[in-house]
Amino acid sequence: MMFHASMPARNPEHVAKVIAELWCGVSFPFPPFPDAFIALAADERGTEIEVVPATQENVIGATEVATRVNAGATGASACHFAIATPLGEDEVLAIAKREGWHAAKCDRGGCFHVIEFWVENRFLLEVLTREMQTEYLAFMKPAIYAKTFGFPLAA
Repeated sequence: MMFHASMPARNPEHVAKVIAELWCGVSFPFPPFPDAFIALAADERGTEIEVVPATQENVIGATEVATRVNAGATGASACHFAIATPLGEDEVLAIAKREGWHAAKCDRGGCFHVIEFWVENRFLLEVLTREMQTEYLAFMKPAIYAKTFGFPLAA
């Protein structure tokens, strides 16, 4: 099970606040990294997303992760993740509209639906309402996934 992730943003403080809003959670500065913020879901698992400046890169440090600034970094990435929200579809789309960010309900191959929520129009969050979470959880089981796509299920 995943507990947290990090993502790049041009305005980390604002993005953390918006993610916290999607979760009905809270956001704070994230002291380990300069100019980073954290969105906390306030759930039983401690789910959180660290939002760091788009120019920040993690690198191997002497004893633990270190960071460096790459002024040329765009923050765009093939990385994305899905998050749950207690909000309804219209509420999620309204938040994206208010922010000027692209968002749309999408069908993932007839298996489940998500709202593509493009943070700062550069980073993809797949936001799942309660109904979408039910679809996702019904589908995302090894036996069902394997059968749907014709893969053998390893013993």
